[in-house]
Order: sequence, then structure tokens, then C-alpha cells
Amino acid sequence: MKKEIDAKGLACPRPVILTKKELDVISAGEVKTLVDNQVAVENLSRLATSLKLSYETEVLGENSFAVTIKKGESVDTGVAEASNVNAPSGKGTVIVIQSDQMGKGDEALGKILMKSFIYTVKETTPHPEAILFYNSGVRLTVNDSPLLDDLKYLENLGVEIVSCGTCLDFYELKEKLGVGIISNMYTIYEKMSGANNTITIG
Repeated sequence: MKKEIDAKGLACPRPVILTKKELDVISAGEVKTLVDNQVAVENLSRLATSLKLSYETEVLGENSFAVTIKKGESVDTGVAEASNVNAPSGKGTVIVIQSDQMGKGDEALGKILMKSFIYTVKETTPHPEAILFYNSGVRLTVNDSPLLDDLKYLENLGVEIVSCGTCLDFYELKEKLGVGIISNMYTIYEKMSGANNTITIG
């Protein structure tokens, strides 16, 4: 089976996610992904390596590349495969978002990174049990949030979306909540302390 994906013009990590989805649904064959930058080529190459699959890269023209990953043709990475008996399943994972941007530095870049992160969470399984928002992170759960559709999608899948009520009050956003529930710091602490794995973003 051969599948071609046109991922030109798509920002990271979408080319990788689209490719991984196609690889997940075939037992054997190849997925050819078209991209327009070298960073995407490198990311797709790393995906193939992480999955222990063979791949080929092509330069098709100026700002035009193709990465073909072949499933059913594994490669030896030289690293012994670890048992996945204790590998995290996603159950008990809680994501804590404490800001409306990701990382320190340029604000515009931070917001782009946060949008990319939430998109990645939406498109990657297993999903977390809950996503907790506090401080300026609650700005992401209101009606005019650029992340609202992705968060609603996750909520529909059963992911709890929880916003700090004190924080919503502080930013005068409680009436604008667009997804999830309003909660308190006790509940937030309870979910964090009871999680098998907590990922903090901000």
C-alpha cells in the first residue's frame, strides 16, 4: 500500500502527526510525505528512526522535499528494545497549564507554541485524563480562545478540562468560559497529587 500526504505549508508538528496516523493504520507499505522545509524532513526522519522503520529523503526542487517511510522494513538502530511492561499508558496523566503561552521569551512565539502543543495533545493517543488551567492559562478556555475547538474536541473524548475559578475571577473571565468546568485549588491539587504522571506547561 502506498499513501502520499501533501504537508507543504503545514507548521510543525502537523507533518509528523499526519504521517504517524497513516503509519498506524497500515500493516505494511509506504507513506510518502511532501514538505517544504528541511526541519520537517529532519522531524520525519527522526519519526522513522524512533519507529525503527526505513526511510528515504528526496529533494524535489527549491523548498520541496519528500520523505518516504516504509513500514514492514524495520531497521536496526543499535539500541536494545526496552520492555514496554511499565511504559506509561496515558492513564492517570494530568497536564497542568499555568500560562497562556509556552516557555519564556517572545510572547507571540509562546502563543504559537502553546497552540501547537494543544494540537499535538489532541492528535496523539493516549489522551490525558485531565488538563488543568490556572493563572493566565485560563485565558485559553474562554470563548475567544484560539484553542477552544481543540479543547472542546478533547472534552468530547472524555478529557476533563478544569479552570481555576479564582483565576477566572481575577481576569474577569468567568462569564466567558467556553469549555470545561470551573473549579478550585483544592480540586486542582487533588487531581495533581493523584495523577500517575503530571506534565506542567507554562
